[in-house]
Amino acid sequence: MVDSSPRVSHIHLGIKGGAERFFVNLVRALAERGIAQQAFLFPDRVWKDQISDVCSIHEFGFSRSHIARFFINQRISRINKNFGANVMMSWMPQASRWLPDDPNILTLARLGDYPEKLDYFVNCDYLVCNTPDIAKSVAELGWLSERTRVISNFTDARIGPSVQRSQMSTSEDEFVILGMGRLVKRKGFDTLIDALGHTSERVILWLMGEGEEEAALRQMIEERGLEARVRFLGWTLDPSPYLAAADALCIPSRHEPLGNVVLEAWACKKPVVATMSEGPKWLIEDQKNGLLVPIDDTAALGHAIERLCREPELASYLVSNAQHKLNTSHSREAIADAYLDLFSSGQTR
Repeated sequence: MVDSSPRVSHIHLGIKGGAERFFVNLVRALAERGIAQQAFLFPDRVWKDQISDVCSIHEFGFSRSHIARFFINQRISRINKNFGANVMMSWMPQASRWLPDDPNILTLARLGDYPEKLDYFVNCDYLVCNTPDIAKSVAELGWLSERTRVISNFTDARIGPSVQRSQMSTSEDEFVILGMGRLVKRKGFDTLIDALGHTSERVILWLMGEGEEEAALRQMIEERGLEARVRFLGWTLDPSPYLAAADALCIPSRHEPLGNVVLEAWACKKPVVATMSEGPKWLIEDQKNGLLVPIDDTAALGHAIERLCREPELASYLVSNAQHKLNTSHSREAIADAYLDLFSSGQTR
């Protein structure tokens, strides 16, 4: 059994996005509980400074070469021994290949997406899935249910100072819908752009993120004559000032395992409209704490956005119910408690 005072090593090979924001949030929440932590990261992650005061950082150039992996594993093992690690947690399937086969270390892989196979997890004692649907999918691949835990996310986003709309060439009387995420096909931002054609001219879209689809999205906006109604914000470590300045959040994803941005919008008291992708339809009760529309249905998405624009009382109702769910099911305290319970009671293989 793991020591009653966990000493946690994280291995995170991500770049930047919602998953990285939750990693930062959890590291800081565990640090507040007195948990000693260290993290193995790719060099120069832009968010590492957000945890470096509470978590030791080891920067590696992780290689898939068999020989290089041998030396990386040796180095990780040495650092873990010096640190006294008794829990090690990976933050994506590929990172799990560097988890140790060590009976004295409880090994966890945190899954925020659907794995295609279980090969990465041969050294894992538990898979921590952030939605029940991901847990169901790993069971279908053959993973034992007693070695699975469902622990969702929380957010540290809070209502705070907002950016000035004038910085985004946006007036105070316009209705701002914010889209956040990597600019890739699965996020469905092309659907959101087309949905503008089903809204009034008062609706302005702010797109926050970076990615391979940016050029195609810009071309699409130009072809539809929407340049005056769309702003590209780039990527930011802290989206809360933009959420504070926006009127609502839209998640038009074709595939969205959880949708951490839903929680961030709720924390900032903003209504959410989303497609019925996996995570949002688990978090959101349609017409109660958000609005749900079919995937790729531009007309339905546009009409839902227009409802929020025209019906402020509906927006207030959705926000009130969302706040209740956020505080009861996805609070910082509840999620940190769930991880600590697993660290303390989990049996190694």
